[in-house]
Amino acid sequence: MRIPLPRPRSLAGQLFAMQAVLIAVVVAGYALFTYVSDRSQAEQAAGRQATAVARSVADSPSVREAIRTSDPSSRLQPYALAVVRDTDVDFVTIMDPRGIRWTHPDPDQIGLVFQGHTGPALEGRTFTETYTGTLGPSVRAVTPVRDGDRITGLVSAGIKVEEISQRARGQLTALLAVAAGALGLGAIGTYVINARLRRHTHGMNATELSHMHDYHQAALHAVREGLLMLDWQYRVALINDGGRELLGVDQEEDVVGRPVAELGLPAPLTGALLASEPRVDEVHLTADRVLVVNTSPVTGGQRRGSVVTLRDVTELQSLMGELDSERGFTQALRSQAHEAANRLHTVVSLIELGRAEEAVDFATAELELAQALTDQVVAAVSEPVLAALLLGKTAQANERGVELVVSDDSRLDDGLLPDTLPARDLVTILGNLIDNAVDAAQGGLHPRVTVTALTEEDGAGDGSELILRVSDTGPGVAPDHAEAVFQRGFTTKPSGPGGRGLGLALVRQAAGRHGGTLSVTSSDEGGAVFEARLPLRDAAVAQGPGGAV
Repeated sequence: MRIPLPRPRSLAGQLFAMQAVLIAVVVAGYALFTYVSDRSQAEQAAGRQATAVARSVADSPSVREAIRTSDPSSRLQPYALAVVRDTDVDFVTIMDPRGIRWTHPDPDQIGLVFQGHTGPALEGRTFTETYTGTLGPSVRAVTPVRDGDRITGLVSAGIKVEEISQRARGQLTALLAVAAGALGLGAIGTYVINARLRRHTHGMNATELSHMHDYHQAALHAVREGLLMLDWQYRVALINDGGRELLGVDQEEDVVGRPVAELGLPAPLTGALLASEPRVDEVHLTADRVLVVNTSPVTGGQRRGSVVTLRDVTELQSLMGELDSERGFTQALRSQAHEAANRLHTVVSLIELGRAEEAVDFATAELELAQALTDQVVAAVSEPVLAALLLGKTAQANERGVELVVSDDSRLDDGLLPDTLPARDLVTILGNLIDNAVDAAQGGLHPRVTVTALTEEDGAGDGSELILRVSDTGPGVAPDHAEAVFQRGFTTKPSGPGGRGLGLALVRQAAGRHGGTLSVTSSDEGGAVFEARLPLRDAAVAQGPGGAV
């Protein structure tokens, strides 16, 4: 049978026990010190009292007169008992210089030798001592009785040690009562404080808190998602390794305690972190990442801060963009297949009608038109990824009633682009610009989108740069929106199920990731011109004048 072990005390219980013991030890130590001190003071006070009484008796004329008689005890004994009764001492003994008692509280002791020292008194000095006599231990004073220059007797007055102890014990009892009250109040206060501590620690003991801290630290470093905790003043209370990486914060930099507004994050992301209301699955952009942000307030009767989780969806967003492009290509191919089927039926019908020559002319014309489009695009842009993108976007635009053309000054040979400029980023930049331009031009009079792709020397003479320019015949971009149009969430079109306003923000992010720029101006036809410039510092072949290679 397994014997259940007692559960360790909680941290609050241990603190309560420690404080109770500490208070008890302090009170007991103070009580002992006070008792010893009071006893010493009581003995000193008893010695002064006995000295005063002994001197008063020795200086009394009636005492000196009684000593001169033949029977001093008969007159001194009643006097000594009266002094004992009136002065709160335990005995007054009057004796001759030899120490033979004339008075004593016990009449049977009269005539016997005094028990104690008398030498200093016989020398004319008053002294005190603690001595055990016939009445037990006592603090006594002994002083001489003078008759002129002659010592005719001695007087001893004393207080029993037991009486002194009773006085000290009385004071100690009062002190212990006060100490007990203080201990009780301290215990109640300690219990109240520790009860609150137990609520804060949820009744966990120190070992459990230590284990929880270890698990907490291990979880923070193990989770790849970003975790950020802010206090009620929006200062960083905690950030894990994933959060530092996703927000671009140096792993060695101490950001705990700093306001979140000082982390150098993009304004929309900073606004989301500073918002008092929860944020659910909001998409935000940093310099090189697409993040999904969730915030949740921490409350406990009042706002105590917020917990922020960050998920990196950069790759997912890029794949979604590619998926959208592929979906567009598929739709374009489906439409083209439908048109090809119609044309094939036309050719077949012409042959069945015996008009073979017209059927050949019709089929040849369609082939020449498609080949002319391909030759035009490939001649201008022989870079395979961009050429394929332009052909697909041309078909998509045609299906939407928009003419997409490649400008005559476009020239981009295969092999020119460096490895540091991946095809995925080019698709992101040019694909989003074309999609936005087609959306803007659609529905207008003679809708057209013009694409220009070329390289030229940059203005600073540091090398060549890739220029991707897309213009449209749409309504254009208002001058006061020239900067806002690149912010996440900005759009002039109705929002769909997945939201809008992310395309141009992704374009600017991709351009900025490669040290490029993105700008918007107005075209001569009234529409907008978006231009992305990407430096080609690693290009193997320099570009010649006019953009040709």
